[in-house]
Amino acid sequence: MSTRIAFLKGHGTENDFVIVPDPENAIDLPPAAVAALCDRRAGIGGDGVLHVVRSAAHPEAREMAAEAEWFMDYRNGDGSVAEMCGNGVRVFARYLQRAGHVAEGDLAVATRGGVKTVHIAKDGDVTVGMGKALLPEGDVTVSVGERSWPARNVNMGNPHAVAFVDDLAHAGDLLAPPPFSPPTAYPDGVNVEFVIDRAPGHIAMRVHERGSGETRSCGTGACAVAVAAARRDGADPAVTGTPATYTVDLPGGTLVITERPDGEIEMTGPAVIVAEGEIEAEWLENVAL
Repeated sequence: MSTRIAFLKGHGTENDFVIVPDPENAIDLPPAAVAALCDRRAGIGGDGVLHVVRSAAHPEAREMAAEAEWFMDYRNGDGSVAEMCGNGVRVFARYLQRAGHVAEGDLAVATRGGVKTVHIAKDGDVTVGMGKALLPEGDVTVSVGERSWPARNVNMGNPHAVAFVDDLAHAGDLLAPPPFSPPTAYPDGVNVEFVIDRAPGHIAMRVHERGSGETRSCGTGACAVAVAAARRDGADPAVTGTPATYTVDLPGGTLVITERPDGEIEMTGPAVIVAEGEIEAEWLENVAL
């Protein structure tokens, strides 16, 4: 490991990340090191880490290398591994553009949730093809304090429980994971979204992200709530043949989510790189012990 390790800091609708470029997968990032990097007082601070690796150099991504040169090895803020992060993919693409690896237009990014198609527009927004939503059967309930709500089970490559509420304040402080039942619905935990209506096709949400707590934004969560809202509103693009589009307000900004008749979901929003610097390798080694 070199004396210093390059990093960048970026965010997508204020869902913020530490970006660690590591094309050859030479940097060891155990959970303790990731958690230390994401610590907002003793580290750099972030909701997660975007470990930038060439697909061919990572054992989990080699089979995707023919489709996507770059693999987003995403970690939650607590150091745990995640399948996918929608805001993270946009910021990941913005980094690749900044580093000169890609230009405006289309590219593919490998993730643990599969290969994602990305479009970098001239106006700066980034659109990510998020794949299709799965809607597992079975009733789910989420709770905060004495309140509880039925929730829609939506899987976007990672699990979500979407609850429609009267007031976003009813979600509480979201410091701890909201309880859910039955416990068998999400054996590995779940991202929980609380949603209100603002206007037809316009909703607002708060989210507790599994492994990170409440975040300012969650891309897969915005997709999940748009799908849940469409089904609640009687709109299934596969049935109607018409795309369903929702504007989703999050604490950190706004995303536009479109579900197409073929089931594919597109998410459009900003992605910003705000800083770059160097990490002391000795510090990272020590915190990883």
